[in-house]
Amino acid sequence: MLRLLRWIVYVVVVLAMNFPILVTLITSFKTTREISNNPGLLIEQPTLDNYLKVLTDTERFNIFLYLANSAAAALIGTLLAIVLAFPAAYVIARSETGQKLLLPLVINLRAVPLVVFAIPLYMMYQWLGLLDTRIGLGLILTIVNIPLALVMLVNAISDIPVELDEAATVDGASVFQIMIRVIRPVIRPALVTTFIFGFITAWNEFLFGLMLTTNRAVPMTVGASFFFAASGGGVQWGLASAVMILGALPPALLGLVMYRQLSGSMTAGAVKG
Repeated sequence: MLRLLRWIVYVVVVLAMNFPILVTLITSFKTTREISNNPGLLIEQPTLDNYLKVLTDTERFNIFLYLANSAAAALIGTLLAIVLAFPAAYVIARSETGQKLLLPLVINLRAVPLVVFAIPLYMMYQWLGLLDTRIGLGLILTIVNIPLALVMLVNAISDIPVELDEAATVDGASVFQIMIRVIRPVIRPALVTTFIFGFITAWNEFLFGLMLTTNRAVPMTVGASFFFAASGGGVQWGLASAVMILGALPPALLGLVMYRQLSGSMTAGAVKG
């Protein structure tokens, strides 16, 4: 009885948390007429027309371009953030000043609303010729991801005994060699976790994508908004729902594929025996 009650609670919680996604998914399989006549969760005549229109009507809305832009910018913003944050995290974790001053400073800077940086960033990008480019969007996403990457990697490195560094130093290893050959293999689960969360954060970024792109580098989050008035009249909810589902697939699939490593990184110890 207790086990049945537990499963009921699980199902209710899962449905409650994923209800908007479920509604969007169901709506994407409905025709415009059925959405008007039957706004409920049941589908009388399921159809794939919405997905076919989204995937084939590339003259008006090139969803493949939006997906490619988001993927490129998110990869740049995630990988570059990890590359920059890893050595910084090592220094902070091994420095008392870094833990008491540098890390709180970076975290507090990230707490500032991103819209504060909108005007100066736009002016700087205009001067550098980075507007509407994937690399430009990726650089901004790097800045967005660095605080997250720094916090996660500092915590992971702080759990590693300093004796490992000292032993490697006695063997003649440099600081760079210690980071690459000693620290990196040990914190691999944390690096994977940082990549997953960083990629999802970068993929879902909307503000800078809206500000800094207009045509060639428009990300999926911004491109999806174009579908809401596809006909020039009212919102085509079936079409918009199909776009949102397709746009949410890449980060969702990444989370599912990397779930084992993600869950393992939450419980793995810093030092392996």
